[in-house]
Amino acid sequence: MLDISPAEWTAILLSLRVAVIATLVATPFGIALAWLLARKDFWGKSVLDAIVHLPLVLPPVVTGYLLLLTFGRRGLVGAFLADHLGIVFAFRWTGAALACGIMSFPLLVRPMRLSIEAIDRRLEQAAETLGAAPWKVFFTVTLPLALPGVLAGMVLGFAKAIGEFGATITFVSNIPGETQTISSAIYSLIQTPDGDAAAGRLVIVSVVLALGALIAAEWFARRATQRLHGN
Repeated sequence: MLDISPAEWTAILLSLRVAVIATLVATPFGIALAWLLARKDFWGKSVLDAIVHLPLVLPPVVTGYLLLLTFGRRGLVGAFLADHLGIVFAFRWTGAALACGIMSFPLLVRPMRLSIEAIDRRLEQAAETLGAAPWKVFFTVTLPLALPGVLAGMVLGFAKAIGEFGATITFVSNIPGETQTISSAIYSLIQTPDGDAAAGRLVIVSVVLALGALIAAEWFARRATQRLHGN
């Protein structure tokens, strides 16, 4: 049962690579957006917040189709990227990373925003009073205090990216060795005669990865609470 084949290892490693790249690329944008939503009031804030969380409520296939229309070879953005920069997302592992990053983005932003909102603003104001520039206040006060929440968001985003299926298979299909992640490999195996054992192995791997990520996220969340309360 635990004798993982080379093809299964390929799907596992590709899933890890896609999830790691998606998380690392999405994190700076997530931190910036979390800070904006937590610290600024502006017209359209509710709309922006709704757009950020839209992938959570839209059918994943719809998100994947929108990605295909936007970043496909003939899409609004994809055509320019392909013709002028040679960057292609559709039916490539990079497209899988893009789809996973977008689908996991709401789960990545939410803990970061809550962590920033929980920081006592008087600490930031004290730093400003001492002459620190806004960017320095952010990097020396806000970000260090919000770090557990940032890490929790990254872990949750990683877990979501590992399990993403609908948007990914719609946008980049299910190509072994190129775009076939754990989820799409399981989907193929359960439709294949005698594929139950291999599917079962990948299910176990998926459950272990998801549980590990959730436990890590909870630990980071507790660290954030203890840090903010001085324990």
